[in-house]
Parts: sequence; C-alpha cells; structure tokens
Amino acid sequence: MFRFRALCYLAGLMKNRIQPVSFTIANELLQLWPQRALFWPAKEILLLADLHLGKINHFRKSGVPVPAKADAKNLEQLLELIQTTQAKRIIFLGDLFHSHYNDAWEEFGQLIKHFSEHQFELVLGNHDILGKHQYEKHGIVLHETLVLEPFLLTHHPIENYEGDLYNIAGHIHPGAHLVGKGKQKLTLPCFYFGSKQSLLPAFGAFTGLARIAPKENDQVFVIVENKILKV
Repeated sequence: MFRFRALCYLAGLMKNRIQPVSFTIANELLQLWPQRALFWPAKEILLLADLHLGKINHFRKSGVPVPAKADAKNLEQLLELIQTTQAKRIIFLGDLFHSHYNDAWEEFGQLIKHFSEHQFELVLGNHDILGKHQYEKHGIVLHETLVLEPFLLTHHPIENYEGDLYNIAGHIHPGAHLVGKGKQKLTLPCFYFGSKQSLLPAFGAFTGLARIAPKENDQVFVIVENKILKV
C-alpha cells in the first residue's frame, strides 16, 4: 500500500507537465498522449494497449535479468493519465497482463480500487490468460471486441479490414523507423492512422517495437521522450 501511495504522489507531481496532441479521425476529436495512450474527450474514454503488466516478475522468476522498476513506471503513468484526463472509462485493448498470476496483478488491483468510481474494461488479447475470476474480483468488464461508434475496438488489427466502423487496435507495438541527415537510424514508438485502421503504441515499458510500413496518406505520430511529433 505504501508503494501505491508513493506512485499516486509521483503522478500528482507530473500532472499537467506533459501535453497531448489533438487529432481528428472518423469525425471524432482525439488526444494522443506521450505516455502512449489515446483519450476520447467527448466520451471521457482512455484507450491503452499492451500494458503487459507482470512481465517483469515473470521474466525475473525465470532468471532473466530485467529492470525491476518497469511495472512501477507503468502504474505511475496510468495514474497520471487518469488523473490528468479525468477519464471515466479506461479501456485496455488487450494484453493487459503478460502471463500467469503474480504479485503485480494485486498491485494493479490497488489502482483500480483507488479509482472505484471509474469503469475498467478489457478487450481480450492473446496474453490475457488469467482465470475469469481474477478479472471479476477487480471489477474489470471483459469484451471479445467492442463497438463504440464510429469505432470498432479490437486487440488484433483486423486483416484486410474494409468495414464501416474505424478499427482501433493494439498487438503490433508499432514503431516508426527514422533516418537522420547523418544517416543515423532510430526506431521510435508511434501512433499509426491508416484510412480504415489505427494501431496504438504499446503502453508497457518493457515491450519491443515492430517497424511499420506506412502507405501514402497514412498518418504517423512518433513519441520522443515526452512529446508527440508528426512525421
């Protein structure tokens, strides 16, 4: 509990220091946040994908030397976003928890308890393998897919999608490959918006990147430290 209160304090210090970029898609105004989240102001909905909570504990128990503070960073940034945006619904687009149950799940439960008047929902992803009772005890509403017109929310992007609703998905962990004037090369997490489909960056601090290949007229916003830049 002490650790959770400390995270609340740190999130409060960061509040209002980071600014989003406004962006319109499917005639809806959205906010892109550098913490790798999307906020829909008209509906007071916060969208995040691929947190992979508990991944650190899972790897460390297997003897893999990975940084122990990544999960704390995830929770700190989630707290900050909820407090700053004043979102009422928090919807995770899959891979909320990385694998089997560990202590990180209970720490996440403390966060949900702190925001007891908010609604937490999960569009199930391939890593969401916890028993149903684990989600129920924390009051998390589960979906296979979720329609919130004009959007269709999924974990996996729908292949060759041509539907009437605009598909917002996760799973890919999109990264934009940039080349500088001196031929420096860098791949950065990004928001990707195509004509029919969007990919959200992975929210989790300990996740990889998959290079995307944007088509003409696609829009890409890279995340550089605490800023959003359109490329």
